[in-house]
Amino acid sequence: MELRAKLALLADAAKYDASCASSGSEKRDSTEGGIGSTEGMGICHAYAPDGRCISLLKLLLTNSCIFDCAYCINRKSSGVRRARFTVEEVVRLTLAFYRRNYIEGLFLSSGIIRSSDYTMEQLIRVARTLRETHGFHGYIHLKTIPEAAPELLAEAGRWADRLSINIELPQVASLRELAPEKDLPGIHGAMGTLSEHIAEAKDARRTPSRAVPPRFAPAGQSTQMIIGADNSTDGQILGTSDGLYKKFRMRRVYYSAYSPIPDASSRLPPQSPPLLREHRLYQADWLLRFYDFTTDEIMTGGEGGMLDLETDPKLAWALKNRDDFPVDLNRASRETLLRVPGLGARNVDRILEARRHSRVKLADLARLRVPLRKVAPFLMAPDHRPPPGQLDSTGLRQKLVDPSAFAAAQPRQLSLAL
Repeated sequence: MELRAKLALLADAAKYDASCASSGSEKRDSTEGGIGSTEGMGICHAYAPDGRCISLLKLLLTNSCIFDCAYCINRKSSGVRRARFTVEEVVRLTLAFYRRNYIEGLFLSSGIIRSSDYTMEQLIRVARTLRETHGFHGYIHLKTIPEAAPELLAEAGRWADRLSINIELPQVASLRELAPEKDLPGIHGAMGTLSEHIAEAKDARRTPSRAVPPRFAPAGQSTQMIIGADNSTDGQILGTSDGLYKKFRMRRVYYSAYSPIPDASSRLPPQSPPLLREHRLYQADWLLRFYDFTTDEIMTGGEGGMLDLETDPKLAWALKNRDDFPVDLNRASRETLLRVPGLGARNVDRILEARRHSRVKLADLARLRVPLRKVAPFLMAPDHRPPPGQLDSTGLRQKLVDPSAFAAAQPRQLSLAL
């Protein structure tokens, strides 16, 4: 099969993996020579937390696999057309795309061929060849195979900016039923190994020394969960994510709505979950990571263990906890302001800075592009008091819910502003 045909097939097969954001990569000294820098068909566009759009060449080394995970289009029993890149072909493609300024880095995953160790060795060879032979300074994200030997995981971190191991499903029972070759304790063990190496490398960089500190996945590790392939509730999904953040210092958990595949098992649902469910999980995840919410607090805004699809999780929580509002814009703590619907972390910090010089008014928030309709019922300011009884009004929810946001979920970029 010619290279162009392989690229079309294996780039398309890689689209199901969402965990390819490249935030947090390490700057390299371009004066050392070489090509590429993360500062400056197969192309995906990932978004970093600062809003930068980052282009990556996103590929599978092969879509052949010895595993038979029921939810995977590339499972062993699938009738899809198969292809495989050589190491040299992936290296050549990456360099060619980079030189044309099409991409800023590589996201490389693979089906399991021969064995987990053999497949991991092939992925490492790609990264090592790019770094050592071609002096490549661009971003590299390797999908790590949890069943691979620990020494291979350790070597992968030397060459990659980020590593990821997909946890796949939120519950042990679901993984056992739909992906019996995969082992959750083994996945957790591999995550723990990566976490330890990442922490050791960070500690070494903080310690003054003449020796060059060891480099290990400076952008950390991430993972992905498939949403809607089993009966897991949003509460169970967020509980699993919270545990991963706390135990393994995970950089990011990605949520991918299950997409029905040809000749699917009867154990799988016939339809995808609403895309809006995936989006609400990302918003709830943001509350866990940056707004000091607990899973239990987030889930009080929903019913039956599921997030409210009609409104974002912070607003849903506030509507269930109206006694906590309104809060004084000029006296409330940072923690309290972060819980006001419509106030994001960046604007809260701007408000706190402005309070050092003068009293902040509601009109000032308009200049920060804060959605006044959303924040006004929950704030007091020198130029604003919520009308008596507004917070207790049964019609407040309907007034604040944006109908356009709850329209049929279409594949589009949705805002994470909370």
